[in-house]
Amino acid sequence: MAPSTEQLLEMDRQAWTIRLFEETLAQVYMEGKSPVFDIGSGTIPGEMHLSAGQEPVAVGTCAHLGQEDTVVGTHRAHHFAIAKGVDLKEMAAEIFGKETGLGKGKGGHMHLFDLKHKFSCSGIVGASFPVACGAALAAKKKGKDWVAVAFAGEGAANEGSFHESLNLAALWKLPVIFIIEDNSWAISVHKSKSTAIPYNSQRAAAYGIPGVRVEKNDFLSVYDAAGEAIARARRGEGPTLIEVKTYRYFGHFMGDAELYRPKDEVKNLKAADPIDQFEQTIIAKGLVSRAQLDKERETAVKAVDEAIEFARKSPYPKSEEALEHVFA
Repeated sequence: MAPSTEQLLEMDRQAWTIRLFEETLAQVYMEGKSPVFDIGSGTIPGEMHLSAGQEPVAVGTCAHLGQEDTVVGTHRAHHFAIAKGVDLKEMAAEIFGKETGLGKGKGGHMHLFDLKHKFSCSGIVGASFPVACGAALAAKKKGKDWVAVAFAGEGAANEGSFHESLNLAALWKLPVIFIIEDNSWAISVHKSKSTAIPYNSQRAAAYGIPGVRVEKNDFLSVYDAAGEAIARARRGEGPTLIEVKTYRYFGHFMGDAELYRPKDEVKNLKAADPIDQFEQTIIAKGLVSRAQLDKERETAVKAVDEAIEFARKSPYPKSEEALEHVFA
């Protein structure tokens, strides 16, 4: 079923929220890190992995999910969190290491956790697959029509956890969808030098489950593929593997020199930006107006500005609470 006008506008707002949040974080992250880059200094110390350019994967998938469905992300997970409905202020505060954050400032941007929206992520490559299987198994045992979605990059599809999880999910017909973001680069290693087959979606055949390749970094293409897979899972027909060709505009991490990328790669990718393409398509079809989309972007701008301001003004955790709310 095609998305309604309301859904299209919501998708556009989410896409702009993700893009603006990531671009703003890129600027804030560099505060205090020049003229010599020091990963441990500045407003936001530590690593930072941004997902600008990959918005279609998160938005197109999560448009079909409800609050009771589970999403497990990767170390590059802000777009999944936003699309799943995680509070932007609490997420920003967590990234800033503040006590008002999702994990009271102790998890940071790679370890976001929101029980209310059943969202989590991890810095461990390939960790999303078994966790999502666990959530799907729980839903099945409870007799619910909830689904779980595991997102990961194409490099993670070469991890043992990927194959073990697909095997178990297929064997038990778990309501789980595995979505691979193929952005071509596993850190600095190109997919052609790490993966023996052209498409990870082909690996689904080994486990007797559907494998779908979405060739375009396109919101509506992802929406269609994810919608079919999620509906199938809700019917009790088991897992699906989806691979989406997508692109990241930033390096693997902030501070990445990106010497491995062709010189004009990002410039050429931005010439066909997925948000621009999405808006042009739905306007041309007469589904929405330019004024409606501009309003959604304004809403996104306000939300991001308020979230960053909230994070900046929030207090840091007290030193005497260092061992509270953590595993010991």
